[in-house]
Amino acid sequence: MITIDGSYGEGGGQIVRTALALSSITGKAVEIINVRANRQKPGLQPQHLTGVLACARIAKAEIEGASLDSARLVFSPGRISGGKCAFDVEQTIGRGSAGSVALVLQAILLPLCRADSPSHLILRGGTHVSRSPSFEYLDQVFLPMVRTMGVQAGLDLVRWGFYPIGKGEVIARIIPAPRLTTLRIEEPGALKAISGVSAVANLPLSIAERQKHAALTLLKSAGLAGDIRVLSAPAVGRGTACFLKAEVEHGAAGFCSLGAIGKRAETVGHEAAQECLDFLKTGTAVDKHLADQLLPYLALAEGPSSVTTEEVTTHLLTNRWVITRFLEREIRVEGALGERGRVIVA
Repeated sequence: MITIDGSYGEGGGQIVRTALALSSITGKAVEIINVRANRQKPGLQPQHLTGVLACARIAKAEIEGASLDSARLVFSPGRISGGKCAFDVEQTIGRGSAGSVALVLQAILLPLCRADSPSHLILRGGTHVSRSPSFEYLDQVFLPMVRTMGVQAGLDLVRWGFYPIGKGEVIARIIPAPRLTTLRIEEPGALKAISGVSAVANLPLSIAERQKHAALTLLKSAGLAGDIRVLSAPAVGRGTACFLKAEVEHGAAGFCSLGAIGKRAETVGHEAAQECLDFLKTGTAVDKHLADQLLPYLALAEGPSSVTTEEVTTHLLTNRWVITRFLEREIRVEGALGERGRVIVA
């Protein structure tokens, strides 16, 4: 059994997701101690617990410590199976939660690429919440990139879910793809377009217009144009979001800012645009979040890969450490923490 110290590096839920995904694929049992030890609320929180239970279901695993706030988890996988499943963060804990459905999917997508049959998933919870990829990021940035490696998956957004109510719904379809190809992107190439969406749920549409205007104004100041749709999003609760995608010849990047009580609409739009501009200045292929999300796929691909990223993050370095506990791959990260870098899988 592999033992993983959940306090290593960034010490968050990513360690759990990557460890369970690779445990399911390799068939190696894993014990995770000090789960999310570096977080304000350590232990398994709703979205993490839902991910654990989802992994256990698809991998027919035996588990210990799968409970809210648990700091220790043992996961012994069986055979990965596809099929129709529904995973609801709220039902997992028996009360309302905006736990991220993106992070639940992050835990099970890679294993389901090795399943014995296609999968049809219904995921319920938060679709646009802090510290996790938004639906648009998954759909327009992450999935297109892993599809170039052989992943066959698609998403539909049925209902948006904002903090604190959640109740969003996403449908995911995954076809097994047992072989992943390599990825080599050193230069992003020319910027083709900047596009996005400015959305509100159960709030005046004028707020979305202000978010859009602020984003376009900042882009224009840098000599760039953008195409941003304004949308009134179907949701149970209230919320706002502004998402931008930088479409380059080679690579991918996305940036999402969320509204909050007391946060001006102009700030939301400005944040998304500023992150976009910061990325473009680096001349790299993928944004800092995509780099660590791609790493398990690169490690399982047949052959060497290399990708440049706008920033070397603690998340990236931590994910590398977890992966090397399961796979005998040489993974190098060039560049200093907080600076642009390159990921190389030999």
